[in-house]
Amino acid sequence: MKILVDAMYDGFDIKLKEFGYEAYSVKKLIAEGKKLQSDYSIIKYAEANGMVVVTEDTEVGNGCKENEIPYVLLDNDKVLKIILEELQRLKER
Repeated sequence: MKILVDAMYDGFDIKLKEFGYEAYSVKKLIAEGKKLQSDYSIIKYAEANGMVVVTEDTEVGNGCKENEIPYVLLDNDKVLKIILEELQRLKER
């Protein structure tokens, strides 16, 4: 599975590789000369390369959804869920 990590999560590509994923960072691809400055470009790049997009940008998420491109949208609700799970775990100690 190929993963495209949006710029705000640069560094997650390295962590995902440690778990066996073929992961790429938008930020690193831009540094290599790829033209990925716009949401549209990111979506089209992911589509052309058969990638799952990881982002917190709802515009990118919506664009992926509309174009049937797999994506993981990390929104505040998901972050809150993780925080609550961790707090509960600490509470149970």
